[in-house]
Order: sequence, then structure tokens, then C-alpha cells
Amino acid sequence: MDVLLSRDEIATAVARIGQQITKDYAGQSILLLGVLKGACMFLSDLARKIELNATFDFIAVRSYGAQKESGGEVQLIKDVTTPLHGQHIILVEDILDTGLTLTFLKKTLMAHQPKSLKIAALLDKPSRRKADIQADYVGFQIPDKFVVGYGLDHAERFRNLPDICVLNEGE
Repeated sequence: MDVLLSRDEIATAVARIGQQITKDYAGQSILLLGVLKGACMFLSDLARKIELNATFDFIAVRSYGAQKESGGEVQLIKDVTTPLHGQHIILVEDILDTGLTLTFLKKTLMAHQPKSLKIAALLDKPSRRKADIQADYVGFQIPDKFVVGYGLDHAERFRNLPDICVLNEGE
């Protein structure tokens, strides 16, 4: 596999996003809501770079399965356990691709009437967008390549790679 983004580049982007969130929410508490399983590493590293009172929760959806292409249907697999009403929520996602998952999640979460809802995506792949949605905090814009590592997987493999790599055909 070819390295697209090194662990050092990732660390620099995560620190930048953490500093911006700290500035944007100065003096306030936030809820970091991680999208399982892909965002777990990003959320963990990001939380350590945010200098605010922050709590965590997780939500899980399914849209890819073992495929490299989203089927377009998003299913809620695990809901949040934290009350969301009146909270400043930052939805933490590994990659903003078609936008279908984040559109589904945003609609679902807004029904709980949070005080605010913003999206932090480590990766943004705008060339694949099917829904009109943007992240408020973005680490990198990437080309239309299937990537793995740093939480991103293919059929549950490669999540533990420290770098983000391009998955080549046959791997």
C-alpha cells in the first residue's frame, strides 16, 4: 500500500482541529460524538488536543459492510446513551465521502434539539459527494481513492495502521 498521509501529518492536522474547537467553544462544555468504528482513533487523539470540558459518546451506523462502495442506505446500529438536548455536539467522523451517512446522522441528532451541532471529519472526499453537506472542521481533502488506516477499514481490516494508505486492487 502507498502512504497517502503519514502519522506526523495526521497528528499536525488533529492538533490544528483541536485548537480551533478550543477557540470556537472557549468557556463552554462540548460532547464529542464519535461515529464507530472508524472515528475511534481520530476522536481519541482529538480529545487530547481540546482544552475544554469534553464528554464522549458514540453512535454506530452501517453503510458499507464489506464493500468498497456505499449502497446508499444508512442503518443505525448503536444509538447514543447521553441526553443530547441543549448540548454543544461535535460529530466526529473519519471520512466525509458521499455525505449520505452524515446527512442521516445530522437529521437524527437535530431531532434531539442540541444547542449546536458541528461536524469534524478527518478526511473529506468532495468529488464523491451525493448529499449537500459539509464538515465544519476538516483535516484533509483527499482524492477519490479508497483509503485505510488510522481507524478506516476494508472489511474490518487495516484499522490499526498508523498512517492513512491507499488500498490498491487485490489487497
